[in-house]
Amino acid sequence: MTVSFSDSIALHANALSLREKRNEILASNIANAATPNFKARDFDFEAELARASGPGSAATGAEPALAYRVPVNTSLDGNTVELSVEQMEFSENTLRYQTSLSFLNRRISGLLSAIKGE
Repeated sequence: MTVSFSDSIALHANALSLREKRNEILASNIANAATPNFKARDFDFEAELARASGPGSAATGAEPALAYRVPVNTSLDGNTVELSVEQMEFSENTLRYQTSLSFLNRRISGLLSAIKGE
């Protein structure tokens, strides 16, 4: 059984795409930390990755299912952004993005070496 190039990197490509979308959402939350009545949003990364990588997944370009974040401390102006939580989530997601990118680069380099016969 042969494995295509796209099949061998699909999971990591999907992970990078979802991490990028999540960073955009988290950055929006941080940017709106002082906006009255702004509701912080996020999505379950693992569930979305499973959906994007599942059988018959033409959903790779689909938008993740966003949910509202439930704040630990409520704000008087109706804003649900907790800056410390959002910054921590953003930092962690960025680190995981960089890790996925490094892993994908190594995977591609390994495949190129195999193709060249090195």
